[in-house]
Amino acid sequence: MNAPAMIPSPVFTGTSLKGLDFANRMSVAPMTRISASSAGVPGERMVRYYERFARGGFSLVTTEGIYTDKAYAQAYFGQPGLTDREQADAWHHVVDAVHAAGGRTFAQLMHGGALAQGNPYRPDTVGPSAIRPKGGQMTGYHGDGPYAMPREISEAEIAEAIEGFASAARLAIEAAGFDGIEIHGANGYLLDQFFTDYTNQREDRWGGDIVTRLGLSLEVLKAVRAAIGPSVPLGLRLSQGKVNDFRHKWAEREQGAARVFEALAESPADFVHVTEFEAWQPAFKGGDISLVSLARRHAPRLFLIANGSLHDLARAEQVMGAGADMIALGRGALVNPDWPRLTAERSDLRPFELPILAPISDIKDSELAL
Repeated sequence: MNAPAMIPSPVFTGTSLKGLDFANRMSVAPMTRISASSAGVPGERMVRYYERFARGGFSLVTTEGIYTDKAYAQAYFGQPGLTDREQADAWHHVVDAVHAAGGRTFAQLMHGGALAQGNPYRPDTVGPSAIRPKGGQMTGYHGDGPYAMPREISEAEIAEAIEGFASAARLAIEAAGFDGIEIHGANGYLLDQFFTDYTNQREDRWGGDIVTRLGLSLEVLKAVRAAIGPSVPLGLRLSQGKVNDFRHKWAEREQGAARVFEALAESPADFVHVTEFEAWQPAFKGGDISLVSLARRHAPRLFLIANGSLHDLARAEQVMGAGADMIALGRGALVNPDWPRLTAERSDLRPFELPILAPISDIKDSELAL
């Protein structure tokens, strides 16, 4: 069963999003696992990996970032895709397993942009501007050395990227059977590259102030909504920090955040997923309000998912008190895929000792069976 006997906590109350019911407010955050085949096809171990979160009591399981086209979207070797029927049919097995265990599952769609490394389809990369990304490629994801200098993506290629999101979303819903779509606009990947001031130096309609830089994300939301229809839950993940620039903050601070969330409230999105290192902390140095609270204040109609070191129940409850509708766990879910059940039963949680970012192929069979 997906709903263990609950302790009195708002985290364990039911909720709904666009007619989709959830047994509790606990979800699994998207996490890169690089465990698909070389063709981007999920395998049986991925089925078991995702299914165990639903068996452990998480009411919503969001997938790792899924690449959306075979041109420039794939960020990592071993990343799964949703670009053809073979990939979609394989994802259907994942969805069926999560559903059978009592959970719901959203597909997170992403384009790697300038952070792509080891793309088997193309050695070159694209970004909003020809600016080399900060930092270096991630060795844990088969990367080596500095990121490649990206080529500035053309208007025609932007249109193709938008269509890639729409096509992947259509496959996710119609062929794979996912319950909803999350667009990855966070953590330094293509949509976030357009959103970020120092990676987007364009002087056309895709560059400029914080809201115009959000424009590509808004256009993707529109295209995906047209592809999946009005009834499917659709949202966007946003962050300040990036995988290659962890401490980045929006220069426009609270005023800019207000404009961003107001724009999202007027978009086709149904939810926004905000992620910070510690979700309860002030969003900006010297400030006194978190990104969660800013999102709630300026986008009151949106369902709000919060992520960021919330594996402690008291912290999760604190962030719900600040306005979050649902809590997303990343590393906390990796170490404790049955976190809702253990917490509800007041059982001890496992310490952070497992290889957090290891591919699914490295997870022991006994851990997949939790």
